[in-house]
Amino acid sequence: IFLSLQQDVIAGFLYAILILVVFHPVVDLIDNFNLTYKYAPLIIIRTAFEMTAVEKIEEQLASLRIAKRSTLSEEPAYLLDIDVSKPAQSESSRFVAVSCSNKSIRVYNRETLNFLREYSTRPGILNGVRFAHACESIVFSACSDGTVKCWDIRLATQKAVQIFSGYPSNVLISFDINCSDLIVCAGTEKVETDTFLVFWDARGITDCASATKEPLGVYSESHNDDITKICFHPIEPNLVVSGSTDGLVNVFDINRDNEDDALIATCNSDSSVSFIGWSGKDYKRVYCMTHDEGFCWWDIAQLDTEEPITLLHVLDVREAVCIDNDSLHYLVGGSYHEKADKLFLLGGTSTGNIHLVSCGTDGLSLVGTLRGGHSATVRSFCWNLTDESLLTGGEDAQLLLWKPGAVERSLAKKASMKIASSVQKRVRVHNSSLKSRKK
Repeated sequence: IFLSLQQDVIAGFLYAILILVVFHPVVDLIDNFNLTYKYAPLIIIRTAFEMTAVEKIEEQLASLRIAKRSTLSEEPAYLLDIDVSKPAQSESSRFVAVSCSNKSIRVYNRETLNFLREYSTRPGILNGVRFAHACESIVFSACSDGTVKCWDIRLATQKAVQIFSGYPSNVLISFDINCSDLIVCAGTEKVETDTFLVFWDARGITDCASATKEPLGVYSESHNDDITKICFHPIEPNLVVSGSTDGLVNVFDINRDNEDDALIATCNSDSSVSFIGWSGKDYKRVYCMTHDEGFCWWDIAQLDTEEPITLLHVLDVREAVCIDNDSLHYLVGGSYHEKADKLFLLGGTSTGNIHLVSCGTDGLSLVGTLRGGHSATVRSFCWNLTDESLLTGGEDAQLLLWKPGAVERSLAKKASMKIASSVQKRVRVHNSSLKSRKK
């Protein structure tokens, strides 16, 4: 009996030493050994699970393969912007809308990429395309003729079912609609000394009542150059962020009475803004990309604290991301993954390679590279978090659907298709100095 008890004591002592060595980095074992012994394994398992969730998302991104290609249209054009219809409840998106450099909007079936509809905005130039949130058949686009037009893809007509008309001097180059489909906001080019955020009441769009709506009002003091991007908050209908060639990224609460009160944050990117978005839990963070391939990331939740709001500022992403046997020529945009609580950026090369980049407060890192799809610069993308699929469009006039582990039936790669002057149709160069750091 004595020998048996002695063995038990020795075994318990050795087990205690094992616990101290293995789990000491997790919590302080000296203060409360019993607590550590009981809970340390759970802490280890939980941390491993969280790491696995992020790694799983990165593996899915790295395993993306071409599932479908759209058929080439009779009039090839650059694909400048992509949006998918918002699914009803658990259903998947049914439609894809693409704005093109030939001043048209094309609508495709989401799964097959079969062509469905085309709407022309000639002579105006298109700037962005968005689906309504509550009705998947309603699609919008801003136009350089000073209007935001709305189409219903259920109807055979090629005419807009509703037009949001700006002021005579307005040239609209950016826009968005809030998550409740109540407000449309568009940004203008600078005319003389004026640049505006223009707002309209969007109620009634689901009724498809053909009408022209006048603005509710404008913000005119917060930017002093072209407003290149607008992005409403994904879940807070009163919050909107705007970016401009003046380098400023402004966050507004449009429920406030006037522009001064509505402006709740101003962040300076120090360069012309090309893309903006929301990220983080409850979407409390704002990020932007610049025309000279810079990246900025801010935490708006820190505004009322003494903590700095800047999470990351990269002057040139092309130099910050290491890619073996390849390079990063440009950024396209970003997407926040809710399940992994991770922000991902998408960039590429002039030959059509697509780089997926993971973003953290400690810097940027390459997740994977998609090859064999596009043969020219990629201009637009849309990442569907429901099935982890990715839609991309580029200067080769191709619309591609990528899915994890997919196998494309036809592996024939389309030839590059450079279209003269299409770049000038989309982007107006504002400052030649912005090109100074381009390779």
